[in-house]
Amino acid sequence: MKSHRSSAVPLIAVAVGMLMLSYAAVPFYNLFCKATGFGGTTRESTEAPTTISDKTIHVRFNADTDPRLPWKFVPIEREITMRIGENRLVAFKATNESHEETRGTATYNVTPHLAGQYFNKIQCFCFQEQRLHPGETVTMPVSFFIDPAILDDPNLQGLSNITLSYTFFSYDSENQNKFN
Repeated sequence: MKSHRSSAVPLIAVAVGMLMLSYAAVPFYNLFCKATGFGGTTRESTEAPTTISDKTIHVRFNADTDPRLPWKFVPIEREITMRIGENRLVAFKATNESHEETRGTATYNVTPHLAGQYFNKIQCFCFQEQRLHPGETVTMPVSFFIDPAILDDPNLQGLSNITLSYTFFSYDSENQNKFN
């Protein structure tokens, strides 16, 4: 009987530890992605760098919408050319094409993925619930810069194009999927 108890305690501790790690995995993964730019994850910054390079880069903008969200979502400009280190403000436009108030949340990524760690957002609408009344159109700004350190990355030498992609998902369907 005593050997069963001595075996049960470590097994319960392992099970509890695994359960705790499973809940912590998503926040730790998000922190890892933000810190490293893994998977095209951009970084957040409070201000643009003081050094602006003479080298330029083309930034393309892509906008997609989940079919469950009745929105028309488009970038106002499809592409810009900017100097590396320069702070730029671009905008996307969303229109609720339904007859009801709808809610959405945007996710994003940068390609090529290695460039994500140098793509710094100062202001963004992503991961925030957006509510649109029937027929309402809103403009959503994104303020960003490309870190001049990108010029020193041997894996990105000769890079001339970066794409910033956003996808809007129905906020209601996202929350329903969490509990199913």
